[in-house]
Amino acid sequence: MLKKILRYSLITIGVLIALILVAGLTFRFGGRKLQRTVYFTILGTTDPFTLLAENTPPSTHIAYGPDPLQFGELNLPAAGTNFPVAIVIHGGCWSANLPGLPSELTSHDLLRPLSAALAQQGIATWNIEYRRNGNSGGGWPGTYQDIGHAADILPQLAAANHLDLSRVIVIGHSAGGQLALWLAARKKLPRSSEIYQPSPLAIKGVVDIDGPPSLTTAAPIDDMVCGTHVIQKFLGGTPQQVPDHYAQGSADGLLPTGVPQQLLYSGKTEFLSKDRSQWSNLFTNYAAAAKKSGDQVDLTRMDKSGHFDGINPKSKTWPTVLAKIKAFL
Repeated sequence: MLKKILRYSLITIGVLIALILVAGLTFRFGGRKLQRTVYFTILGTTDPFTLLAENTPPSTHIAYGPDPLQFGELNLPAAGTNFPVAIVIHGGCWSANLPGLPSELTSHDLLRPLSAALAQQGIATWNIEYRRNGNSGGGWPGTYQDIGHAADILPQLAAANHLDLSRVIVIGHSAGGQLALWLAARKKLPRSSEIYQPSPLAIKGVVDIDGPPSLTTAAPIDDMVCGTHVIQKFLGGTPQQVPDHYAQGSADGLLPTGVPQQLLYSGKTEFLSKDRSQWSNLFTNYAAAAKKSGDQVDLTRMDKSGHFDGINPKSKTWPTVLAKIKAFL
């Protein structure tokens, strides 16, 4: 028995050494695509390029403003009426482009598979595009104005598309998760705010998929996640320089929001190689503050999931995400 255990142990060690050698050679001599594939394969998480490769056809394109980026894609279930609605907000470090990555990866294209999967479940989706860092008019206040206008156009679309506006939720991924929480909270904005809009659409619930809830607490680590201090650029300065932007542009500055929230965050944070607790702290600290204010917040750590698993309908994480979404509807 001991010899058998030793033999299997040696085989296991040999396999691990071989995998390490293959990974090392791949990163030394392989192309960027192969390197990325090996990286996500070793971690066992979703490669975001596979979501783009799905080539999910776009649904109905509808403009909500005059800028080319002020539009959404409305995806309706194949049959039925009185559809609940999910406003879907993509991430991408609040930026139009990230170094070395195609623009599709930081656009609404990445959430087309999720939108199509929800439509198959009887949920209409409004997958919105908006101006970001690097776009004319993006950042403060343009991004927030876009998100608000995109939501508030839904009453104009409701009758013709059988939308039930009493059952509207917001789903955001990554930076889009932060914006989703803000969208639900914006009714608390003072009238003097640059991003105030009257009569905001009522939101029944928010599902934040691995998106930092607070810009103030995320700012110190955004360079590790995004490669540079994108939040300062997004809001026009540091928390000390533009405190109103941070207070009005994040849900934590508008607590209590009065809207139930589902926060789902990844246990395998691919972009933080050292201290992953920094990522989880963003969610646990916000959840504690939101609950203390009186908000209803459910916090879920997805231990075996990476940053993109929560938006991949083919991942093992998807049933958990779908259940959280359906709980609001």
